[in-house]
Amino acid sequence: MFLGATVADAAARPLHWVYNQKKLQIFIKGKKDFSFLKKNKSPFYSIKTGKVSGYNQIGQVMLETLLKDPKNVEERFKKNILKSFGPGSIYWKNLKLRAKYRKVKDWRGIIKGPWIHQNIIEAIKNIKTKKKLTGGVKVNESDGYCAALPYFLYGYNPKSIKKIISTITISKISLKYALAKFYLIDLALKGNKDPINEFVKVFKKNSYFKFIVEDIKKVKKLKTKPHSDMVKKLGMACSYPGTFNSSIHSIISSKNYKTAILKTIKAGGCNCSRANFIGAYFAALKGVNTIPESWIKKTDPAKKILNQH
Repeated sequence: MFLGATVADAAARPLHWVYNQKKLQIFIKGKKDFSFLKKNKSPFYSIKTGKVSGYNQIGQVMLETLLKDPKNVEERFKKNILKSFGPGSIYWKNLKLRAKYRKVKDWRGIIKGPWIHQNIIEAIKNIKTKKKLTGGVKVNESDGYCAALPYFLYGYNPKSIKKIISTITISKISLKYALAKFYLIDLALKGNKDPINEFVKVFKKNSYFKFIVEDIKKVKKLKTKPHSDMVKKLGMACSYPGTFNSSIHSIISSKNYKTAILKTIKAGGCNCSRANFIGAYFAALKGVNTIPESWIKKTDPAKKILNQH
């Protein structure tokens, strides 16, 4: 499942954070498969095609932590976050550059190399000051889900999954939506044919997931509407609930992994955060063979994940 998330992220990455859908249409004009665009079109940062965004990278750091030893994960994960994203890393160096370029009127596209996310910036500061809860509070985004995905797939219980999400974000909204994603993926892994309907059924009287259930019902009514239009309406940006609702629309209006991810890329905005959920969901629902082999070959971290199977 983590392979599903990783490949989807890498496929969308060259068109990450393109919010102008008209511009995006020009970038992909005449292409049937516009995954893994050779030329970076993200207006904020530029990394080589085949590499993953910061969303998936935090999951790669978790995977590495688990592979070394599946015990005492939390503390070792925090150390690895500092090593991969903190001072001395390319992510941190680029953060310093961003501060410098703020004075330039339109500095976007100047950042060469990866982009560090707000949740990770806050987590690093909190880990360094040895705070009990290290997660960020300023944004409601997908980093917590991405960090916990490999951990969840190792079979840990919901309580410990919450702890892992909280190392990255302690926003109540982020935690709730991350857990909803894990319930959906879990239903898919257990062989449920329609996890989204099942989720609505199981949690319809649950007060914690009340708004999520209501949102899913709303999105289901929009199933036949064009996906890009719906993403514009439901939310193109990185934050919840928009990123979740737009993902659900892609899932319910697609038959398989490839069409869902292409649709997600084409809709623009923060397509990488949505791809990390949609890719994992379809891989859970239909098995690893649903991921196009040619896409796996183009994804840099795929080999490491495949070696673990």
